[in-house]
Amino acid sequence: MARDIVVTDPRDNGRSRPYGRFDRFALRFVKDERDLPFAHLIAQMSLTLIPGVVLLFQPGILSPWDAYSPLFAIAYWAALYLLFVDRYILMLHCTSHRPCFYKQHRWLDRWLVWILGPLCGETPETYYAHHMGMHHVEGNLPGDLSSTMRFRRDSIVDFLRYFLRFFFGAMFELGYYHYRRRRYSLLKRMLVGEWSYILVVLSLALFVNLEATLVVFIAPVVTTRFLMMAGNWSQHAFIDPVDPASDYKSSIVCINTRYNRRCFNDGYHVGHHVKANRHWTEMPDDFLDNRARYAAEGSVVFEGIDYFQIWVLLMLKRYDVLARHFVELGERQRSKAEIIAYLRARTQPVRAVTSRPAA
Repeated sequence: MARDIVVTDPRDNGRSRPYGRFDRFALRFVKDERDLPFAHLIAQMSLTLIPGVVLLFQPGILSPWDAYSPLFAIAYWAALYLLFVDRYILMLHCTSHRPCFYKQHRWLDRWLVWILGPLCGETPETYYAHHMGMHHVEGNLPGDLSSTMRFRRDSIVDFLRYFLRFFFGAMFELGYYHYRRRRYSLLKRMLVGEWSYILVVLSLALFVNLEATLVVFIAPVVTTRFLMMAGNWSQHAFIDPVDPASDYKSSIVCINTRYNRRCFNDGYHVGHHVKANRHWTEMPDDFLDNRARYAAEGSVVFEGIDYFQIWVLLMLKRYDVLARHFVELGERQRSKAEIIAYLRARTQPVRAVTSRPAA
């Protein structure tokens, strides 16, 4: 008999505390009260990172540092990566699928994308053009620039090929993708965002402060693109070679993780691909309500680990650890050796050229 599954990830079960003063203020701008955490995060990032950027570019105004300080750069990076980057990327993800702010306050979307985005390594508009304009359209099949299908997903060499292709070729391949499909609006948004970022960063590096530019803009874009590719690699690491077009068989689910609590239930990647605009608080209940479908489809579910831990375990080929965290959804209870064989078989390259079924 399949064991009962208890999910402790954040869900839409009512507010646990009364509205504070900031909550009441933010509801003038936020369409859905469940998205109030986004308003808090935007405010926290704006009040923390922007003063830090000012101090990095103008260190003389902060005593006792009257020159560029590596210690202050390290402190800035610590705040950026430990407090904000992961949460920002998943906030950007959620707000790309479901607009967060009322139409008259869409300037907040531009603040999110054009001001906070580059500080977290996200060049303006490129995420939307890739994720919304291509990834969800192609669904990890060969037409997707970030498709994992043709790679061996437990190979560090294949991952590096995958990452380097995306890092250096994303703008060109994504631009050509939208051009061929005559999606000129997305193409324009991407090119304006990408080239604006490049020109601003070059100007700051050449004429203002090279060290601060490296800390604030260049290092984060390299780090963030690596993290995003590692995350996408894990999200689409375990593919059924017989039916790679199925969202249930090409994505995974991670439940009961700290990552879900921090990053708006991003672990429910199958459910997200099945219904891309599902609200993040509804993900756990949708998974539980449709557990039989997940079991019938053979979906891969892990408990207690997140995408980045899965990526490390795949690079180390630690299928034994992955098997310990694997969740059996159906009646059948496989042995550890059977689970390892099952997971290993689903990380092999899928060579068949498959198109997404018509909706």
